[in-house]
Amino acid sequence: MSRREETRPPVPPKTPADRKPQTPRAVQVYLIAYNVISTLGWAYILILTLIHLFNLDGTSNSTPAPNTKTASSVLSRLMSTLPLPKAFKGFSPTPLESRLPPYLQPAYHRAMTAFTRVGTQTAFVQSFAVLEVVHVLLGWVRSPLQTTAMQVSSRLFLVWGIAEQFPAVRSNPLYASMVLAWSATEVIRYSFYAFNLIGQNPAILLYLRYTTFYLLYPLGAGSEAFLIYATLPASSPIPGWQSWLQGMWKPTDYIRAGLFAIWWPGLYVMYTYMINQRRKVLGKAHPKKALKTN
Repeated sequence: MSRREETRPPVPPKTPADRKPQTPRAVQVYLIAYNVISTLGWAYILILTLIHLFNLDGTSNSTPAPNTKTASSVLSRLMSTLPLPKAFKGFSPTPLESRLPPYLQPAYHRAMTAFTRVGTQTAFVQSFAVLEVVHVLLGWVRSPLQTTAMQVSSRLFLVWGIAEQFPAVRSNPLYASMVLAWSATEVIRYSFYAFNLIGQNPAILLYLRYTTFYLLYPLGAGSEAFLIYATLPASSPIPGWQSWLQGMWKPTDYIRAGLFAIWWPGLYVMYTYMINQRRKVLGKAHPKKALKTN
């Protein structure tokens, strides 16, 4: 034994306060079940959405639209009935579907009817995520309460406060892109957490968890923002005789306009946060760290 080893002070034993608290077995089993059920729920929605968008069952083209009356269709019909010069009638909105190549028009139409296929399922599966806030409050997971509450509440606002309340949103093709981004993200996230809870860390899930956000975050958040924008009145938000004729804005309209404005800085914050997390988790120069379980 060297002299350095002889003079090394003994290492004091760890006290109970120094040890990392262990998650109770019952709570761990519950969290595994929660993440597995959430994975299955979002996988079901993802499969239904893909079947509908690509018409894999052969019936999606005949799915009725949840609401065929949209703002542009109403305005187009109004402009066509008014005794206006042709120059003014030329400004009536042209449906986007008619501007697309013929081979894309069926897919666009199916995207407009996606709510009929997956709207109810998405609302209930997303509402199930309220339990994530409860998990944080009970101390079962280490996620920040404020971030978790904001993410869950924004999703609930989209499904219950936007899609359920505004018929035009239910026939908007951006609803399909939003649900597609949500479901793909959540299948990866929940399955990643479930494996992590049982002590497994599949490399493919780790890579997908910290890579797919490059595409899915802008797709999902962008669709969310423009769906909110689609609920705003066509009149000017500044009070005046024109807005009075076309319809004055209500206080709730200004709130949704404010949410549309702050959606983009929020996307930037989350996007850059995930980029930094990817560098920490997948970066070669960083040692592996313990991963969160929710």
